[in-house]
This record gives sequence, structure tokens and C-alpha cells, in this order.
Amino acid sequence: MEPEDREAVDQAVERALEYLQRTQQTAGAWVGENNQRSPAISALAVMAFLSAGHVPGEGKYGETVTKGVDWVLQQQHANGLIAPGGHQEMYHHGICTLMLAEVVGMTEGKQADEIRRKLVKAVEVILRAQRTSGQHKGGWRYTVAGNDGDISVTGWQIMALRAAKNLGCDVPVERIQMAVDYIKRCQDPSTGGFRYHPGAHLTIPCTGTSILALEICGKEYHRAPELLKAGSFLLRNPPQWGQAYFPYAIYYCSQATFQLGGQYWESYRAKLHESLFRNQSPNGAWQEGHLGPIYPTAMAVLALTVEYRYLPIYQRAEEQADRATEHDPK
Repeated sequence: MEPEDREAVDQAVERALEYLQRTQQTAGAWVGENNQRSPAISALAVMAFLSAGHVPGEGKYGETVTKGVDWVLQQQHANGLIAPGGHQEMYHHGICTLMLAEVVGMTEGKQADEIRRKLVKAVEVILRAQRTSGQHKGGWRYTVAGNDGDISVTGWQIMALRAAKNLGCDVPVERIQMAVDYIKRCQDPSTGGFRYHPGAHLTIPCTGTSILALEICGKEYHRAPELLKAGSFLLRNPPQWGQAYFPYAIYYCSQATFQLGGQYWESYRAKLHESLFRNQSPNGAWQEGHLGPIYPTAMAVLALTVEYRYLPIYQRAEEQADRATEHDPK
């Protein structure tokens, strides 16, 4: 990153983090739709701080991060699920599990022990929720029980499993392969883009999600021809403020193109920065969609800080695979 570009990113990120700190509730949560406390959005806000290099208990944001992590931990049910009631429990659960897997290495003592215990239970829920038959075999959807799947929910579960596996959690290889096979069935060979689920419509966010998920699932997928074709699909459909699911799209597409590297990241980064710098509010937030400002603000920070590489999941695919191998029992 060029020095002047890094300075602009740093300034945008710092303003956003100050906004997130101001809007955290006393208990440690952040709110989403209808001003309701949200485990998923709280976990994303925590990851925004982590991605900028801020860890629990240290520096100006240390208490903010610690309180956020503690609140998410308190939302786990006895069965291991981290989610409120409703039909989108696996969105909350996958995002919260990913956050816990990312933060555990940045904590110590009782909090680290608690995170590890709850992370193991959370991983068991993800494995239990994976579909095992039918056209959605290998995927996940909104609820633990069911036989349907989609790329959006599946992406979060793969991110969480990959991060947990890097820590030594038990994630059977065959489960990752099932997920890989599901994602591959969603690709459109003519355009390179990926569908929401097999036979459904192509989307930009699902393409970014699929590239990233495959990239972090093994060295053999890094810059594979089908992923480079998918990357070209993203470059033909650059980030534009106001496009459908913009915060979700930039979160996954920034990571996807960063994993691909070279022209894919250089081109995407330029358009990403242009869009986000122009649309940041004076208070530091990004306002987009019906979920309130916290969600798009956290996602924008996570997209802007990909190059910082503070989050373990932001390492490139070959580094991810090397770390996972180190933890695999011989």
C-alpha cells in the first residue's frame, strides 16, 4: 500500500472505530435491525477493532473489545448455539464462532480458557448443522435443522471452521471437502460467477464468498483457473455504493481479490477505496440499508483493513494451509 493511500485508509478506519466505540452499549453489545442487540453485528464490530490491530485489554479500544467479546460469549446457549431466536440463527452463529476463533490467540488467562471451551461447542454446532444429503449436501442455511443450503450462510461457516481448525479444533477433512463440493456446484462455468445456491441466480457477493472459501480450504485451490475466472467476474462488476448487499459484498470481495493478488486486488482496491472514502459520514459511520449503521461500518472497516493482515484469517491461502498443517496431529 502506498504511504499516502495508507494514510487515507488509516484515517477512515480510525474515524469508524471511534464511531463504533461511541455506539457500543454499556453491556458490550451493538445493535442491528430495529435497534435490537445483535450477536452477529456485535461480533463483526469486535472483528473490526481486531482487524485494525486492537486487542482485548490494551490501548484506547482495549476495554471496548473485551466487553464486546464477553457479551458475545454470554449469548451462547447450553447446546452451543450463539444466536437469538429467529430463522437466521446460523448467520449469527457462524459470524460469532469466527470472531471467537480469531480473538482467542489475542487473549490469555480465564477469558482465553472460556473462549476455547465455548469455541469447541460452537464448532460442534456447525458440524451438526451441515447438510448431509440432497442437492445441498455440504452446505448450510439459516437454521441448524433442515436440508437446504446457500452460499451466503455457507461462507460464514467455512470461515469459522477454517479459523477453528487453525487453532487445532477437530474439523474432519471430509466435512471441508463436502463444503468445497457444494460451492463448486454453484459456479456458472460460462461467466465464472457463483450462484446463491445450485440453479439459482448469480450474485457478486456469492462470487466473492465462494472464491474466499475455496482459497482458504487448501493450497490446491489457490489461484486455480476457475477462481481466476471468478476473479475476472468480480473485476467486471466492481464495487458500487448502493448496489445490492453492498456491505456483505465488499467484505467478501475484498478478501477474495486480496487472496488472488496481483491485478485482481489492485483493481478492486482502487474502486473499493474510492467508494468508501466518498461515502463515509462526518460521524465516521457508513449508512446503508435497513440494518442500521453499525453493520455497514464494521464491514467497511473489515474490507479496508485486509492489507493490514492483523486478523489470522486475512493471511493468504498458502499461509493458512501452512498454519493448519502445523496443528494437524501427525
